[in-house]
Amino acid sequence: MAEPLAIAKGDKTLFLLPQMANRHGLIAGATGTGKTVSMQVLAERFSSIGVPVFLADVKGDVSGISQANAGNARISQRLEQLRIGGYTPKGCPVAFWDIFGEQGHPARTTISEMGPLLLARLLNLNDTQSGVLTLVFKVADDNGLLLIDLKDLRSMLQYCGDNAARFRTTYGNISTMTIGTIQRSLLSLEEQGGEKIFAEPALDLFDFLKTDSQGRGVVNILAANRLMQTPRIYAPFLLWLLSELFEQLPEVGDVEKPKLVFFFDEAHLLFNDIPRALEEKIEQVARLIRSKGVGIYFVTQNPLDVPDVILGQLGNRVQHALRAFTPREQKAVRAAATTFRTNPKVDVETAITQLGVGEALVSLLDEKGMPGIVERAFIYPPWSQIGAIDDGQRGEIIRQSLLYGKYEKNVDRESAYELLQRRIEKKQEDEAKAAAAKEAARPKGRQRDSLLESVVKSTTRSMGSQIGRSIIRGILGSIFGRR
Repeated sequence: MAEPLAIAKGDKTLFLLPQMANRHGLIAGATGTGKTVSMQVLAERFSSIGVPVFLADVKGDVSGISQANAGNARISQRLEQLRIGGYTPKGCPVAFWDIFGEQGHPARTTISEMGPLLLARLLNLNDTQSGVLTLVFKVADDNGLLLIDLKDLRSMLQYCGDNAARFRTTYGNISTMTIGTIQRSLLSLEEQGGEKIFAEPALDLFDFLKTDSQGRGVVNILAANRLMQTPRIYAPFLLWLLSELFEQLPEVGDVEKPKLVFFFDEAHLLFNDIPRALEEKIEQVARLIRSKGVGIYFVTQNPLDVPDVILGQLGNRVQHALRAFTPREQKAVRAAATTFRTNPKVDVETAITQLGVGEALVSLLDEKGMPGIVERAFIYPPWSQIGAIDDGQRGEIIRQSLLYGKYEKNVDRESAYELLQRRIEKKQEDEAKAAAAKEAARPKGRQRDSLLESVVKSTTRSMGSQIGRSIIRGILGSIFGRR
């Protein structure tokens, strides 16, 4: 059984039980109250017991977790204040990732793998446009056409628009006007760097589940400071990661420690203006992914950013200070106060507005899975460096990684774009030859295959050994059982 993880101290030391860590959690508080350091402390504690971690570095200052803390006056003061002995500075093994391939290994996916539900969210489509996009994916999936990058999806959209009448009875109405709107959204996505996201080799999620030679869990850090400039990309990409983990990992039930802990920073971006259908699926994933041994920790400024159904599943809570100047902020304070198990020694609603930097109201699950009585406490100082490392240090860590070279070179294999182009060109050649021949010279008997039939036959033959006749999708629309 893994040792309890000491993360905070008030009147007593507060421990996070590893066997309860996959019951999910919440780190909340206003800007500058210590949320990032709390996330760093939890991450390094998980790493120390062999649990891999994924987190997004939205401000660019979590990379210091790779280096031992050199010490400073504030750390020394906090250690003395809390009477913590045996403090040993140390860094964690890390792997840096970056969608744009600049500050880490390229983290890519493909259009087919992301699926229509999350892609519609990424493209900010309305219900009608999302429905047409789903139909386009259905045509591609049923015929084994892999959509790898943006040019594949453009080609498929154009093909479905040009042949809308042919698909109407089988798949439903495909409006050419809506196709044009989706194409324009793709152009906007490309201008924001979307071509970097959708490419191969696609990210293998099992590369997140690594430990080093000392048995410590690798902390996977996604560089998200540039990504946060395009928040429409940030939330769908992290949701895709979650859906992939859910679809790929086996059921493990109750475990002595998580297989992976996933920190979702700036969680309000996940739920802002989210369609109810997608919110319900996220709730389902959050509820079920626990059985896969994955713990999800939402990091956000305000507990109200998280829907009540999901908030109720977050058993481990670290609540930093909240401001209470506006009616909404006062409502958030009251809401946060009511979620804690009462402690007669702590006036929670008052304390939330008075907490200092690095101080928090903490409630952790006990060995029976019951929320502990809320305690006012200071988060332990991290063993690792607070703040960012320099570009030279980052580059050296990336080059020394065992993953270096696996994702750095883009691969453009034959996919929907090439197959459709080839069949279109062949059809045009056949039509030109047929027009030049006399009607009497045309061979009798079976009529020539239609373009769709030709594509289906060619695609099925060339790709049957890879993915089969059709693609099956999971809860959030990612490809089910693709590996």
